[in-house]
Amino acid sequence: MRKLLYALAAFTLLFTSWAQAAPELRSDHPERYTVVKGDTLWDISGRFLNNPWYWPEIWHVNPQVKNPHLIYPGDRLALVYIDGKPRVTKVASSGVVKLSPQIRSEAIDTPIPTIPLDAISSFLTDTRIVSPAELNDAPYVLEGEDGRIITGAGDRIYARGDKPADKVGIFRRTKEFVDPESGEFLGLEARSIGSGNVTAENGEVLTLQLTKSNQEIRIGDRLLTSENRAISTSFVPSAPDSDVNGQMIAVDGGVSQIGQFDVVTINRGERDGLEAGNVMSVLKSGNMVRDPVTGETIELPSERAGLMMIFQAYEKMSYGLVLQATRPLSVGDKVTNP
Repeated sequence: MRKLLYALAAFTLLFTSWAQAAPELRSDHPERYTVVKGDTLWDISGRFLNNPWYWPEIWHVNPQVKNPHLIYPGDRLALVYIDGKPRVTKVASSGVVKLSPQIRSEAIDTPIPTIPLDAISSFLTDTRIVSPAELNDAPYVLEGEDGRIITGAGDRIYARGDKPADKVGIFRRTKEFVDPESGEFLGLEARSIGSGNVTAENGEVLTLQLTKSNQEIRIGDRLLTSENRAISTSFVPSAPDSDVNGQMIAVDGGVSQIGQFDVVTINRGERDGLEAGNVMSVLKSGNMVRDPVTGETIELPSERAGLMMIFQAYEKMSYGLVLQATRPLSVGDKVTNP
């Protein structure tokens, strides 16, 4: 009898866990929705689901449609039921749901992004996580033409070191990330402040013509190979495949209170199972209170106060964008599976 009770308890726990892990439709979800310019996949997911990171569970792809995974402004979406389960799919121009070949006539051919790209574009294109050795061994700026110490686009500069490529980016060390829990070095952030072409080599001295600058280029800035990294809009909201527990260790801009659309750094990365598109809950650390009976200092439980999405994962750390915040967040708050 006891074994039966244990088995029933285990089944109940498993069923409860499964039920909590299932997509939950919002009570006010639409039956139809037309995508408009400015929408993001996260916005649309949130119109249908209480837990938008389960979008892959309900998105029904018609493999006969061109680029079936992409959603464009003007697309009409419908909530349908297939084998008793809710699914969202594209609607044919007639207004009838048809999972069959169709021709797209669409003036706007740019798919909607997963999250606002203007909030993260500089991190995808101008920011790198490198090792100290990679940056320290890179060529560095000696001075500008006519001895100038500050230069910009259109100027000629001189650098010392081995030429990394004909086209180079000029980078500056910004932050060094260390895990506050273990003390492990996680990575060095370098920001692109310009780019240029190597026009001549004279021993160790390189001559460069600057083609772009978003800040003043100074003596000591480093030269790295330019990367043409496309901004990805193809990742979709999803929960991590494994349990991940970490914390926010930095915020872009150094603000004291973190809110919606702030970019944050967390101390977990690819080795921990994170990838772009993963959604994480942010837990606000509980207050420290004094026990009136014993006099001890007690930390109150952490409470869920926001959601963030990973948009760039490195081996030991990741960048994420805060998508929801029910109260001001701060560096040190914990992050975990949603």
